[in-house]
Amino acid sequence: MLPKHNRYDYSPIFERPDYAWPDGKRLAFCAVTNLEVYAYRKGTGWDPAKMGEPQNQRNYAWRDYGNRVGVWRLFDMFDKLGLPAAHNINSLLYDDHPQIFDRIRARGDEIIGHGRTNAERQGDLWELDEQRLIDDVTETIRRNEGKPPKGWMGPAASESNTTPDLLKEAGYRYVMDWPADDQPFWLKTRAGPLLSVPYPAELNDSASIIHRRNTPEQFADMIVAQFDEMVEQCADQPLVMTVSLHAFVIGQPFRLPALRRALTHCVEHPKRDRVWWTTPGAVADYCYELPPGIVPGSNL
Repeated sequence: MLPKHNRYDYSPIFERPDYAWPDGKRLAFCAVTNLEVYAYRKGTGWDPAKMGEPQNQRNYAWRDYGNRVGVWRLFDMFDKLGLPAAHNINSLLYDDHPQIFDRIRARGDEIIGHGRTNAERQGDLWELDEQRLIDDVTETIRRNEGKPPKGWMGPAASESNTTPDLLKEAGYRYVMDWPADDQPFWLKTRAGPLLSVPYPAELNDSASIIHRRNTPEQFADMIVAQFDEMVEQCADQPLVMTVSLHAFVIGQPFRLPALRRALTHCVEHPKRDRVWWTTPGAVADYCYELPPGIVPGSNL
């Protein structure tokens, strides 16, 4: 027998009920950054030169560029374009990077749980240890922000067989580790349904630029093509387009002009009135208010 999961059932998009986002919008557009902190010379982490390199001062400093420089360029770009944003946050970032959170709060952006550090993978942990990790992240964000995060994105989208169960039990409303759809859908957990909000494995600067060796212009072209296609497709079905941005990757100066071109294309598009410029948490909140039977899996 082929190994399977029991988290969701097959649901072809053309068979689903129609609905609209707030104010009759048809395409929800979410810009999401990944703001990460790494262990020095230990754990896991990408290298700018080649895959599989050991952890050293060079690749640690390259990744830290995102927190020192790259994220500030992205904040400025979002401000100029009038874009809201959400941020996948490693909770250990709170220890030494308070200015980042000041800017996030000033913008009114969403904070999403993203593990403690991208130097570790929760999928490698025993259930009790993973529960402690999730609780640690949740409490750190709650203590600093006055409320817990609504959503979760695992470091490197890592999950164990029990991650959705643990997230639901910890009070999370949605997860972004299942890139199976262009619409939200409900995952089954032992504590009840947990919403999956679309998050891209493809439209992701780390996957595109680091792994597939695409140029910044190629990544920007992907954003443009995705938007142009989805802004037409959304006439038939409400859709979610999320762009994944890592501050230490796309925040490099020579890559920023291509991203700026792509995002400007989106916000100035002739059919921009179809678009809800929003965050994953707002998408999740809206789905929770829809009647049962609308979002796939909600009739369970």
